[in-house]
Amino acid sequence: MSRTTTLLSDFQLAEAALGSTPDALAGLPADAWLPVEVPGGVHESLLTAGRIPHPYRNDNESEVRWVEDRDWWYRCRFTGPTDLRPGEALSLRFLGLDTVADVWLNGKNLGHHENMFRPAEFAITSHVQEDNELLIRFSPPLADLELPTSTETWTRLSRMMPVSSDIMQLAAQRRKAIFSWGWDFSPRVASIGIWRHVELIRRQEAVIAGHHVWTDRIDADGTAHLRLQLEVDRFIVCHDLTATARITTPVGEMIELDVPVEDGIGRSRTVIDIVLPNAELWWTHDLGNPALHRLQLQLEGPQGALDEVEDRIGVRTIELDRSDDPEGGRLFRFILNGVSTFARGAAWIPADMLVGSVSEERYRSLLTLATDGGMTMLRVWGGGVYEHDAFYSLCDELGLLIWHDFMFANAEYPSESSPQLCAEVTAEAEYQVRRLRNRPSLALWCGNNESQLFHGMGYHNLEPGEWGWNIFFQILPDVVAREDGRTPYWPGSPWGEAAEEGFMAPGGVLDGDRHAWEVWHGIDFGAGSEDYPSVGEARHYRRYARDRGKFISEFGIHASPEVTTLRRWIDDDLLSVHSPTFDAHNKDHPKNKGDAILEIITGLPKTMDEYIDFSMVSQSEGLKFGIEHYRHRQPHNNGTLVWQLNDSWPGFSWSIIDYDGVPKAGYYAAKRAFQPVIALFVNEGERLELWLSNSTAAAVAITAEVSLEEFDGTVQLSERVTQTVPAGESVLAWFGPSPADPAIVAWVRSYDGSFPDNRFFFGEIRELPFAPADLAVQIESGAPGSATVTVSANTLAYLVRIPSPAPGVRFSDNYFDVAPGRLAHIEVTGLPAEFDPHELQVHAYAGVRPSA
Repeated sequence: MSRTTTLLSDFQLAEAALGSTPDALAGLPADAWLPVEVPGGVHESLLTAGRIPHPYRNDNESEVRWVEDRDWWYRCRFTGPTDLRPGEALSLRFLGLDTVADVWLNGKNLGHHENMFRPAEFAITSHVQEDNELLIRFSPPLADLELPTSTETWTRLSRMMPVSSDIMQLAAQRRKAIFSWGWDFSPRVASIGIWRHVELIRRQEAVIAGHHVWTDRIDADGTAHLRLQLEVDRFIVCHDLTATARITTPVGEMIELDVPVEDGIGRSRTVIDIVLPNAELWWTHDLGNPALHRLQLQLEGPQGALDEVEDRIGVRTIELDRSDDPEGGRLFRFILNGVSTFARGAAWIPADMLVGSVSEERYRSLLTLATDGGMTMLRVWGGGVYEHDAFYSLCDELGLLIWHDFMFANAEYPSESSPQLCAEVTAEAEYQVRRLRNRPSLALWCGNNESQLFHGMGYHNLEPGEWGWNIFFQILPDVVAREDGRTPYWPGSPWGEAAEEGFMAPGGVLDGDRHAWEVWHGIDFGAGSEDYPSVGEARHYRRYARDRGKFISEFGIHASPEVTTLRRWIDDDLLSVHSPTFDAHNKDHPKNKGDAILEIITGLPKTMDEYIDFSMVSQSEGLKFGIEHYRHRQPHNNGTLVWQLNDSWPGFSWSIIDYDGVPKAGYYAAKRAFQPVIALFVNEGERLELWLSNSTAAAVAITAEVSLEEFDGTVQLSERVTQTVPAGESVLAWFGPSPADPAIVAWVRSYDGSFPDNRFFFGEIRELPFAPADLAVQIESGAPGSATVTVSANTLAYLVRIPSPAPGVRFSDNYFDVAPGRLAHIEVTGLPAEFDPHELQVHAYAGVRPSA
């Protein structure tokens, strides 16, 4: 018989005194044990049992803090096999223990584990019985850690830390998601428990220990040359083993190869060369089809099958191009299958603080929104987790590239004084690289989030030392080279190596990637500084125009969720601008940081509805401006990743999709700016320029109309523009005098729909002469759960939107402009079965009224 894996999921949960042992559990009453979901966590079970309030609701975050300070016991009974044959063995594998755990089986202590990012596996052949009791004790996540005697580093960095320096010093010593302790977008809700599957594994004398498949090259005629490295662990001396590799192409063609496995004991490695004529390649969804091939591996011995493994692989090559940029410095761009790409996307954070309870449906919803929003890359952020398998499978399927941080963020790690930490990091990296190296979506391994940047800003140097240097520059690149060898490695995000930028090179503009936080935070992170007349001007999105960076891997602006989301999580009587509960759901500091920006763009909000509208305006206009600036710099700039795609709880943050999965105005602004071909305006003093940007793999011929119009639709200028734009470039297609008049709008429209309509305002939103508009709305029901909404207006209607009647409702567009004499058609899907589409509401920006 081949290897078999049985999932253990029938667990119970109980609380006990700190340091308790299995003997103490006998005294617990029967009702002390609660049913618990595995995968899942302690908080989820306590919520289901009604023992804690929801930590995300109102001000309840502090009401559940005690959970992290207790011992929590899991128990499970399972039947063990009694028919083990010579050469067979059993092991117990925990794919995710969060985080400080001790394991007992039938009273025998199997061992200790304190890394949520790698499995804990125990040999149990000699301990298993017919009836078995498994116990796991989770101690407080920061148990037994002590503050370092030297706190100079943390004192220097405390001004930039999102959470208290004491917590960061402790958390950096343990391999748990560091955002668990609170961040500038999330609360302190430290997950605890079995957050991934538990496996009972039965195997014979040999198993497939791993496989690595990569595309070595793709010939001009379309022939792909693959290499497959197969690793076999032999637990006794083995003879006459055979490995079979079978690849089934997307069109059903099959290639099968048999190779002998060398005799002996221990680990063997066999390399198989595979040739695929006319291979169907894996592309990002904008450049082609993310084609996936089925890979089946089988290991056989003289007595029959020993092991089987199945995978989905993509045929593709990925390179990181850092060649010289004619503009100066070096490029930073990804080359997919020989095609240079402009990465359009966002940073991904865990979809919940309770990391074990994110469903595949939730992943699919968020990742589909990403692809529907024109995104081609997600950056898995280093303060969270290595995601569940479903996340990566969906990225493979949907055609999304992954920039993957290792799980280190915004801290200094004791990499010289803690051999135990370095050993954990090495084992963790080996596991995760081996786990993910075959994913066609994997584009980059990155050492951390902002550790070099923070160290450089704190110490004015990047010299080796006790801050994680050898993790980011030795341990991790060595593991990637050894266990992967094909995916590029990058020391950190941000990172750059331009000598002339010195210790600020990680945030510089001549090399590598950068985080553009001059906007919103108002200080220089490497793009250059100047004097601004006010704090608001220093934080204003116009500052993006100064950024000459090569690849922007973070930039963003705060915005509120829709009011329907807020009301699901905050009581109406507690929901007002800067009320204590409002501010508790904003983890940035100071709580009124965005007010100085709003004062310039929209004016200060007086009501909650105004705050929602005004912050949506600030985010959407800011992201539109920033993305367009970076897009028009292609090929010198080759990436824009918005901070952040999603939320881990219902708060006020930089996300463009809120915790309930409802897109904000910023999502739709980014969606329009992320289309493969866009037209955009640049206002350079007295000159207005039209640029066309083409991020496809082929040249495009564009015919467009440029017009200057008044808000009532009166046309002052109209010109036809024809231009061919090479692949991967931006071109100046038209220019003329800038009217510099807030009463005028510049429009560019495509004659053939090759790019979305775009406009440019010549003033702040508060300065524009919006007039009351009559919105004519028609709603037609379609298939169950769907409808078409058509909107027109007699004057320019701004930020026209259809509030989401329920999470999961999707709009083809939202938060859009309606010019007089033109129609906007919106497709609506996902409406609840009982909802009448004619109840959909259509609203516009504050001060503009819809018709009855």
